[in-house]
Amino acid sequence: MNPEKLGFGLMRLPLLDPADSTSIDHKAVCRMADSFLEAGFTYFDTAAPYHNGHSETAFRECVAKRYPRNAYTITNKLSLFMVQKAEELEGFFAGQLERCGVDYFDYYLLHAMNIDYLDLAEKIGAFDFAAQKKAEGKIKHVGFSFHSSAEVLDEILTKHPEMEYVQLQLNYIDWEDEEVQSGKCYEVCVKHNKPVIVMEPVKGGLLVNIPGEADALLKEADAGMSAASWAIRFAASPDHVVMVLSGMSSEEQMRDNISFMKDFKPLTEFENELVLKAAGIIRSRQRIACTACRYCVDGCPKNIAIPDYFKLINKISQYGETHLPDAKKAYARKTQDFGRASDCIHCLQCEKRCPQNLPVTKYLEETAKVLE
Repeated sequence: MNPEKLGFGLMRLPLLDPADSTSIDHKAVCRMADSFLEAGFTYFDTAAPYHNGHSETAFRECVAKRYPRNAYTITNKLSLFMVQKAEELEGFFAGQLERCGVDYFDYYLLHAMNIDYLDLAEKIGAFDFAAQKKAEGKIKHVGFSFHSSAEVLDEILTKHPEMEYVQLQLNYIDWEDEEVQSGKCYEVCVKHNKPVIVMEPVKGGLLVNIPGEADALLKEADAGMSAASWAIRFAASPDHVVMVLSGMSSEEQMRDNISFMKDFKPLTEFENELVLKAAGIIRSRQRIACTACRYCVDGCPKNIAIPDYFKLINKISQYGETHLPDAKKAYARKTQDFGRASDCIHCLQCEKRCPQNLPVTKYLEETAKVLE
């Protein structure tokens, strides 16, 4: 694993058209990849669902075609909500290699594992398939990303000690959260001596735009550090964390991340206590714990921009009713291209896909009441 702990998550790339997640700005991504690699970082992370399949091809065009294979490492994932049968595994994997423009993956994860996907993975032979591809040299290291309880994580690692690492949602707002269980899941990884790769260190942007009271608390300690830097440094500080993914959407975010991760310094005990205090303030303002991963959007029969609407609701919660008129205007603009919250037909596909296990349809009903 790269000693530099910052990874480039290719999940929220810059777009030419904000309404079209496939319209990736390749020129901007090329510049971001150049800055990332020039700073000494090498770890890229993608998956077939990201940007409706266009994240992988963006990696091919912006990295694989422009740099020698030993200049970077690339992680991809076996998305079990896209592969349901054993006979689909080979074609899915071959397509990933082709779209990424590589002959092998440095790291390969069983994607978004929970108890249901564990059963499916074992049923279709996903663990054996990954082991086979590793034996063939098509995968260098095998692990899984995880969204469930510490108890389920312990069960998976006990059943499958061959898994080399775990990718966890880990950030200071979720560290003590009883639903996400970031801290407890981390301790399970320590128990099994598994390295941890961190996803969602800024919780989909929630820890970038934080309430004024929390921001003032952190600024008082160090006025020069961005809100994002506190979150990413928190995630990178535990001993078993070997990589922190940042889903960077702009060159500005890239420059900020590089500025404090190039010469990474773990949080001090005082700083750690400070961010956990900030977490309490943020939780008191937060209404919907959505990370904007957009798994719920792909295939929605009514094309509802669920994360975008939840973001508007959270802004109202954070900044008060004075933000309501602006939120309603933003909602009206968004619904010109997407379905309204009230269009939901309760098919529950979104709730089955949500890594945070949110009651999405209930929140859509609340959203409709507020914004419509």
